[in-house]
Amino acid sequence: MNARLHADALATEATVPLTLDGQLVLARPGETIWQLAQRMGQTIPHLCHSDGLRPDGNCRACVVEVAGERTLSASCCRVASPGLDVNTQSERAVKSRALVLELLLADTAHAQPAPEALPLPATQPLGELAQWAEREGVTLRPALAPSALPATRPAQPTDNSHPAMVVNLDACIQCTRCVRACRESQVNDVIGLAGRGSDARIVFDLGDPMGESSCVACGECVQACPTGALALRNLAPHSDSSAPVKEVDSVCPFCGVGCQITYQVRADASAPQGERIVAVQGKDGPANAERLCVKGRFGFDYVHHPDRLLRPLIRRDGVAKDPQHLLNPPDWRSVFREATWDEALALAAGGFKALREGHGPHSLAGFGSAKGSNEEAYLFQKLVRTAFGTHNVDHCTRLCHASSVAALLEGVGSGAVSNPVADVADADLIFVIGANPSSNHPVAASWIKNAVQRGARLVLADPRRTDLARHAWRSLQFTPGSDVALVNALLHVVFDENLIDQQFVQQRVADVDAVRAAVRHTSPEAMAPVCGIPAHTLREVARAFAKSRASMVLWGMGVSQHTHGTDNVRALIALSTLTGQIGRAGTGLHPLRGQNNVQGASDAGLIPFMLPNYQRVADATVRQWFERFWAAPLSTTPGLTVVEILQAAERASDDPARIRGLYVMGENPAMSDPDLNHARSALAHLDHLVVQDIFLTETAWLADVVLPASAWPEKTGTVSNTDRTVQLGRAALPLPGEAKADLWIIQRLAERLGRADGQPTGWTYDSGNTPDGQDHGVAAIFEEMRQAMAGAIAGISWARLQREGSVTYPCLSADDPGAPVVFMDRFPTADGRVRLVPTAFAQAAEVPDADYPMVLITGRQLEHWHTGSMTRRAQVLDAIEPGPTAALHPDDMARLGLQPGSPVQLHTRRGSLQLSARRDPATPVGAVFVPFAYVEAAANLLTHAALDPMGKIPEFKYCAVRVEGV
Repeated sequence: MNARLHADALATEATVPLTLDGQLVLARPGETIWQLAQRMGQTIPHLCHSDGLRPDGNCRACVVEVAGERTLSASCCRVASPGLDVNTQSERAVKSRALVLELLLADTAHAQPAPEALPLPATQPLGELAQWAEREGVTLRPALAPSALPATRPAQPTDNSHPAMVVNLDACIQCTRCVRACRESQVNDVIGLAGRGSDARIVFDLGDPMGESSCVACGECVQACPTGALALRNLAPHSDSSAPVKEVDSVCPFCGVGCQITYQVRADASAPQGERIVAVQGKDGPANAERLCVKGRFGFDYVHHPDRLLRPLIRRDGVAKDPQHLLNPPDWRSVFREATWDEALALAAGGFKALREGHGPHSLAGFGSAKGSNEEAYLFQKLVRTAFGTHNVDHCTRLCHASSVAALLEGVGSGAVSNPVADVADADLIFVIGANPSSNHPVAASWIKNAVQRGARLVLADPRRTDLARHAWRSLQFTPGSDVALVNALLHVVFDENLIDQQFVQQRVADVDAVRAAVRHTSPEAMAPVCGIPAHTLREVARAFAKSRASMVLWGMGVSQHTHGTDNVRALIALSTLTGQIGRAGTGLHPLRGQNNVQGASDAGLIPFMLPNYQRVADATVRQWFERFWAAPLSTTPGLTVVEILQAAERASDDPARIRGLYVMGENPAMSDPDLNHARSALAHLDHLVVQDIFLTETAWLADVVLPASAWPEKTGTVSNTDRTVQLGRAALPLPGEAKADLWIIQRLAERLGRADGQPTGWTYDSGNTPDGQDHGVAAIFEEMRQAMAGAIAGISWARLQREGSVTYPCLSADDPGAPVVFMDRFPTADGRVRLVPTAFAQAAEVPDADYPMVLITGRQLEHWHTGSMTRRAQVLDAIEPGPTAALHPDDMARLGLQPGSPVQLHTRRGSLQLSARRDPATPVGAVFVPFAYVEAAANLLTHAALDPMGKIPEFKYCAVRVEGV
């Protein structure tokens, strides 16, 4: 469930001679006796020990006998040393282990399983303890039976306070695995051991009920617990508990970390699919090593929600597209009628075809999805380009990291990360700016916290004082919107104090003098009043970053979602490259990707001016290659972005540049776009809107045709995480009702549309007759995509993914292991050098004034994701965070006369909304933070649609707002 403690040792050659059970063997340096025995095929009982947790040796269930030593030794924490003579099966060791198991059984024999615990193989009450006792032939002697002995400790009441987990401390053996998992692995510091001797007990915070504690519901403690003292609440009460559990390995459908998971599925007649996911366990994947967060572990049941779309819907004749339906939805039957697939596909394709022929290809557009697979993204953009005949195709990267990609492509030659998140383990200094990993990428945050535990220094730069601040060496709570001023001050110090890596710069960096000139007047003393950070702190951070053996930069949408987002990233590129902090382990540039496949969807071509693998539409040579490859003509005109498409949809009816038809797959622009009143009006203004999704989303309410699609656990395909790792997800459930696989829908629409030049598409991935739940040509699509993206994934075949599960690119041949760290020798630019671009501080598009005196910051919460269409339909997640709030600093609340929970009204020049006030010392004075997952208080009704001129990303992170008590 955690990073392997002896990873370096276990990767080295075995050179330590010793005797194990009479046989001369070689141990690896640092290897424990328990690990050595396991490697040699000898299984030793253990309870307090678990792979990945720090060895503790407190349960004594794993003791072995070492010749010449008076006491038995705990094999889990005894490191092998030369000359030891170890007997794992001596009579003394076996009897001692059996006694330990029997006493633990006696101590817990009077305890009954928590009544709401979900019985699963890995989490059976007294699971591992009972299993080891059975394996070792240990049973309770009559004298130790509950009927013969009084209880050894007072009974503990079951703690049912948490919506996801049950605490039954009667079953606790105080192995402290939960404590180590919480405090040392996830570093959430919630679970502890209180009391002494017989009064020792597991506690949450200061003895609080679990549901009232600071627990973030990562579930790591449940996965660690060997007895069921911490267990999953029964989240699937209708599942057939007598049915066998089916386990299916896949990838988490939420953030870009790309945690590998195992779905546990049971038959359930009440579920739309006939089967139900009853639990999710963390798998030992490259990004998570069994760790999960609350969304990954408990956000799975949205797929079974009664709101699932089960049949195609068609808008009823004469029913207007009314954006007000989004706030007060009527009965859907008054707006839509159910239809057959033939009718729905005919209407969907027919509408696009009529617009294409009547108004030209550029009257159409498509929004693809970063929540689906690479194969879906690739096929979707291919449909838009070859069947619609336009490059008007985009997806949510335009709303999260478009400016990051733009700056990285411009300067470094690649839009992907240089180093994986877990590389923070090799960093001496970690610079996190404009990101809140604890909420948005919790497993990534755990690797950062682990690195700090091992001695790395963390610099956290953000207008909000987020959870990571308590682990930071320096926390820079800068003035909102002043990112460029802050980083340029650091660059000034780098030049002024000659902290440049001269050899690296001379060999691998271009246009240094332009940046030197741009930051000549941005000294820390000059920028301190702008960014709000003392000059001496800025100098201290710049020196530490430059002089560190290895410094790594990670950033999020707090950097990218500004009109100056591209400039923010340009400045970070300059900081890393001028100091030589790139191209090595523990260094580099890492924009933390938002959704589970935003990296892969971008790679696959869901960008209006890029073909797959970031090959520019405007490049005639590239375009002609794809015309031959796809056997279809392509437009020579780069397409419009998400915001530009909706702006074009509101043009006059006789304007030839008007967007008239839009195909949306798995996106929800009626919630995710800025200035939602305008965005929703634009969607309602379309002549033809087709939405392909799993729920009747806010966007689907404005559609002409709604096509019921597949959720992530119902599909097989690949996704690419923030580390550039391509991973295989496998279908765990059949499709519900008449819903169809997304790949099937795209192909059927393409067949009916034909190519833009009137010829058939000629797609032959599947016959169209494969039964639901089959792959619909996914392997063939991946292999075609692999050819189109040969410069990145040529060595990653479908067969290899099935065998290995995940491979990191670039990977150019079958025997290429992949490259987690890139740019080690050169950058993928024409001359192999980074091109630096100077930047200058500029105000946001809209600044506070007398009418709107505060700053609005929007973002995500730990429990909810993006527009909430999935997470708000997940039982546990919705129970923990059921409603919208506005986070305000206590000083602002006092000034406004507000109490926690008080209703507040937020006003901007674009709209207003009402929500509840939340006391939040992390939010800076003069600002308000609002999550954007709640349709009843949609934050993007307030946000500004001003765009970064290069990345074309909206300024979600800054606008002027007025806050009033109600």
